[in-house]
Amino acid sequence: MRHRKKKTTLDRKREPRMAMLRNLATSVILYEKVKTTKVKAKAVQPHVEKMITLGKKNTLAARRQAHKFFYIENPVKKIFDELAPRYKDRHGGYTRVTRIGTRRGDTAEMVLLELLK
Repeated sequence: MRHRKKKTTLDRKREPRMAMLRNLATSVILYEKVKTTKVKAKAVQPHVEKMITLGKKNTLAARRQAHKFFYIENPVKKIFDELAPRYKDRHGGYTRVTRIGTRRGDTAEMVLLELLK
């Protein structure tokens, strides 16, 4: 039974799905906006929000936890140096999903996932 199972599998096994979400979260953090499908954006949104909340704690443990999630160091630096001070007075809701139409090839619904200013 699948009652109360919230996880979206995105038609992938666990390891490839987590790799895709980590890479997408890295792109959102570094470029502050990413064009992707609606389902992927909804799946990566909680990860981005959690990482920014970790950055607001600004402890060594939080920094190590963020390093454990990302593959490279650049998004961790950006979270702790730029994004955390920007969102210090905000309690969650750091991202916005804006619909931009459908993809031409397979009519997948495309969205723009961006960080709020």
